[in-house]
Amino acid sequence: MSNDAATATTPTAEAAPAPEPIPHGLGASLPPADARAKTEGTFPYAADLWAEGLLWAAVLRSPHAHARIVSIDTTHAREMPGVRAVVTQEDVPGSPLHGRGKADRPLFASEVVRHHGEPIAAVAADHPDTARMAAAAVIVEYEVLDPVTDPEQAFEAEPLHPDGNLIRHIPLRHGDADAAGEVVVEGLYRIGRQDPAPIGAEAGLAVPRPDGGVELYVASTDPHTDRDSAAASYGLEPERVKVVVTGVPGATADREDQSFQLPLGLLALKTGCPVKLTATREESFLGHTHRHPTLLRYRHHADSDGKLVKVEAQILLDAGAYADTSSDALAAAVAFACGPYVVPNAFIEGWAVRTNNPPSGHVRGEGAMQVCAAYEAQMDKLAKKLGIDPAELRLRNVMATGDVLPTGQTVTCPAPVAELLQAVRDFPLPALPKDTPEDEWLLPGGPEGAGEPGAVRRGVGYGLGMVHMLGAEGADEVSTATVRVQDGVATVLCAAVESGQGFTTLARQIVQETLGIDEVHVAPVDTDQPPAGAGCRGRHTWVSGGAVERAAKMVRTQLLQPLAHKFGMSTELLQITDGKITSYDGVLSTTVTEAMDGKELWATAQCRPHPTEPLNEAGQGDAFVGLAFCAIRAVVDVDIELGSVRVVELALAQDVGRVLNPAQLTARIEGGVTQGVGIALTENLRSARGVIRHPDLTGYALPTALDAPDIRIVKLVEERDVVAPFGAKAVSAVPVVTSPAAIASAVRAATGRPVNRLPIRPQAAVVTAQ
Repeated sequence: MSNDAATATTPTAEAAPAPEPIPHGLGASLPPADARAKTEGTFPYAADLWAEGLLWAAVLRSPHAHARIVSIDTTHAREMPGVRAVVTQEDVPGSPLHGRGKADRPLFASEVVRHHGEPIAAVAADHPDTARMAAAAVIVEYEVLDPVTDPEQAFEAEPLHPDGNLIRHIPLRHGDADAAGEVVVEGLYRIGRQDPAPIGAEAGLAVPRPDGGVELYVASTDPHTDRDSAAASYGLEPERVKVVVTGVPGATADREDQSFQLPLGLLALKTGCPVKLTATREESFLGHTHRHPTLLRYRHHADSDGKLVKVEAQILLDAGAYADTSSDALAAAVAFACGPYVVPNAFIEGWAVRTNNPPSGHVRGEGAMQVCAAYEAQMDKLAKKLGIDPAELRLRNVMATGDVLPTGQTVTCPAPVAELLQAVRDFPLPALPKDTPEDEWLLPGGPEGAGEPGAVRRGVGYGLGMVHMLGAEGADEVSTATVRVQDGVATVLCAAVESGQGFTTLARQIVQETLGIDEVHVAPVDTDQPPAGAGCRGRHTWVSGGAVERAAKMVRTQLLQPLAHKFGMSTELLQITDGKITSYDGVLSTTVTEAMDGKELWATAQCRPHPTEPLNEAGQGDAFVGLAFCAIRAVVDVDIELGSVRVVELALAQDVGRVLNPAQLTARIEGGVTQGVGIALTENLRSARGVIRHPDLTGYALPTALDAPDIRIVKLVEERDVVAPFGAKAVSAVPVVTSPAAIASAVRAATGRPVNRLPIRPQAAVVTAQ
């Protein structure tokens, strides 16, 4: 057969389709660089770390909420085979106290136990079982004391701490105290204790250094603060303690509470060996901080048209035994106690007090979430009393840019609250349940529940929420970043921790957009890098992203300056697109790689937003850098005989400033909304006389995929905040703040019951026959 014949009879293969282009730059849905490793289970977390000569740590924790320690006997523990060290408060060489917001808690309780699960001693041994048995062998004689578990009793109780029981009091005074409205509604509200419940429990590895220092490998979200605290506890200079951030397995609050970190380093220094701790889920519940349980009393005054005249409120935050970040949470609660509404007269009293309950601290939307549930309940009460549609009443009162907060601060950022509310109000409602339950109608309680279709009522409710971005009240919000470029590859060095908020992806997008380089890497985070601050309240999008952008622009100038000089034009007349440098007139056209010519370019920059100020003695001051807003309409089905609730749909409109990564933004919003569902319906870490009941994921009911409702993102308002880098706003906290209030509003609409407690208990949604 001739070659021609063979060619003629061989079928021709179709050309392979061209690969889809990889998303590039800001505004694109660039996937996370670690997505594949996390999906395949190969991404390294702290629990996966190992070192030669590794020892295992265990911590003995108090079984009591309040007790005097009579004696601690470690003899039996020290004599157990395989035990290398046992440490108590007597072995702490440096500062005896530590804490995030305030250094007021001991590393180990030595005289008084102030909460259930407080560390008493720590053990290092050659096997994890040996370490746990040795910790259990430490004999502690307690004199059990009556715990203070009611925060209202804390004002009159004996001091639980040398600093007293009152952590902070904020009296806010705004307007005319004698102002009164024609219509007055009052309410008493209680918010439960939510646990952050991270997917991965706390874990860490401490490795001693040749210079007498120590390295801590932990999933910290604020490594420099943790380093400084550790150095103070160990009696070392900060440069002799290094915190290396490992993979963060979920963080909707502060990760790696210092009660886990600090014993690790102490044991490593004492033994001269690497020491590892992997907490059980029970230890995780006992050790880290939770959302502040809150008691709120409200009185709203309005005129006959529904316009707000005055808001009076008392807000009491249960901080647990130690201060932590309770001062920050209280400031947010008091400042946002009236919500995103125009209130000419506001008089708010806020307190954060110590109790013997489990410790409270930073959890996403702290302070703002609790008051949102209360003020939105008040708006529902006003609407009912005045006979006005709840959405219409809210529209008559919403704030806008240029309005004044009760703190006296003018809202200078975009505040499209009316636009957000109108968008969710006008969005089509979901179809009503079909006539027969066989037709895919999911009853409250699930397909196997005991509910009857005839007992189900549908309700529609609304929630408007707001949060502040970055720190507040004079916090120095600064971040530093370095961008290096060599051989067509860019590397970003910034101590901003990737905790799921998408910073590493954003940093890559910024450099791609600025320098036209596709291959961008973000270096691992440790404290050898300059500080970038904590990963919360949208900080890293704003200040760390801003620092990366400035550094990238400085590198861009270094790259373009020689070309601009050569061709006699300014760098502003040159642009970088898809890896190519071109001039406005087409005279210059070259690639970034050619322009680099083998050189290494780098620059370091900082970003620091405008300063804020503490609230004064009347609760007044420009305390916040920026604000973000959200509106949610909730649709629920309630079985009024059983009190079971199913969230059918949550329609959301949000003020985002600018969408930097659509896929990440959607994921963050959906995650925040789902966390809010848990707050509204299931999550409450219960305790009896200060002792946590069922500290596990069986007793603590997290929402699952079956509990997640249809989430409809109706509108994203992209009105850029001119003082923020890229104009973007934080997106994940405000849905957490708003969704519980909206769900409670919908349950009120379905049942006619007041619903004044979160999570909503079944008995609160039961309607008895009249």
